[in-house]
Amino acid sequence: MTRLGTGIGWRPEIADAVERMPGIDWVEVVAENTCPGHLPESLGRLRERGVTVVPHGVSLGLGGAERPDEGRLTALAERAEALGSPLVTEHIAFVRAGGPLTATPSLEAGHLLPVPRTRDALDVLCENVRIAQAALPVPLAVENIAALIAWPGEELTEGQFLYELADRTGVRLLIDVANLHTNHVNRGEDPAKALAELPLEAIAYVHVAGGFERDGVWHDSHAHPVPRPVLDVLTDLASRVSPPGVLLERDENFPEPTELERELGAIREAVRDGERSAVKRELVRLGQDASAARHARLDRDAEATADTAGPLPVRPAAEVAEPAPSAEPVQAGPGAEEDAVDGAVRERLGVAQAALLSALVAGTPVPEGFDRVRLGVQARALAAKRAGVVAKVAPELPVILGDGYRPAFLAYAQGRPMRGGYRQDALDFAEQVLLDGRLEEGRARRELRTWWLDRSGPAPRARSPLARVGRIGRALIRR
Repeated sequence: MTRLGTGIGWRPEIADAVERMPGIDWVEVVAENTCPGHLPESLGRLRERGVTVVPHGVSLGLGGAERPDEGRLTALAERAEALGSPLVTEHIAFVRAGGPLTATPSLEAGHLLPVPRTRDALDVLCENVRIAQAALPVPLAVENIAALIAWPGEELTEGQFLYELADRTGVRLLIDVANLHTNHVNRGEDPAKALAELPLEAIAYVHVAGGFERDGVWHDSHAHPVPRPVLDVLTDLASRVSPPGVLLERDENFPEPTELERELGAIREAVRDGERSAVKRELVRLGQDASAARHARLDRDAEATADTAGPLPVRPAAEVAEPAPSAEPVQAGPGAEEDAVDGAVRERLGVAQAALLSALVAGTPVPEGFDRVRLGVQARALAAKRAGVVAKVAPELPVILGDGYRPAFLAYAQGRPMRGGYRQDALDFAEQVLLDGRLEEGRARRELRTWWLDRSGPAPRARSPLARVGRIGRALIRR
């Protein structure tokens, strides 16, 4: 397993600060935000210094009912090769549903959604992971995700699910201790129990991140400081195994570099606390073993003394219990589950995921067995994330609409799923605002209309004075 050390998620907003930070052994980049032929200069300088760069994918959807998209796999492989990465990572999640498999409209979540911990879902996930492994030039590690909702009828715990996944495919695990804490608050799952059930030898590295609690729900925001309970889970993990790498994630609301360095220091200390705990536990064990050895020696001496006094009375045969026959353990391995998943299994999973995603983004009825309140929280969280990402890919929209941007976008998103990525979502939103008549005539409406016209056509509008005269002329003729 590659030893990575201590790292931080590289983001353009903190690129300069990351280059200056002491003790950074490696960084992680969002795979979809990098272009192999045009890597940021900051990443190039880090690589020249020997800093490892790992691409972290968010859009593959390995937990979905469909097989992984070949184009997305090729893109992830290209980024791994361009960055000289020792491994690539993705998530145990689904991000889209519907389409030909279920004969329903294709839907995009714009976020990572949990996979049901069932045998059907595990079979599909294992096959999808094998497909990805075959297409990638370096090892793959997959991450446990945070969840606001729980699927009804789950058959496995998180630890059992991850253990079987790693055992059947040989995939490595990226363990996010912040997500374990999130699932503790939101779903009542014990992080220590999950860690006890994990195949610790399969851990590739660990994520650490912050969040916040509101109305009894923990939101894994990656925009807040790392809280003590998350560091405690990290310490527990480090007391069980020495993690090959630990990384701080921060995606927005970036603090001063000194604050990020302080958090990195707290992460290093949490790992050291875990290692010290492991040493103490081992010393206690060695002491107990030594004590047990002394007692065994005394027992042998006592037995030798008793032998000189004659044999012990023999119990009748009827009183001696027969030992239970021992069954040979079944050895499972990567090749034991390689039969193709039945199409009906994928279809069942696809129908269930499409029904859930439709309820979250299109306002259709909540599927049976789900918590309606939690589904509402998840739906609002998806819409809020969508609004935030659109504001990043189209920063002109919040400037044009001012304080009215967010409420207008949330109203637009209610019942309107994404149909082509965030840039298309920005165009669709602007068009809806122009059509619904709520934005009165004035500067904001003129600027929004110009913005939409400049981007909605097959090519940008010409900026020459002659083209402007032509547009004005056509407008006058239409009148």
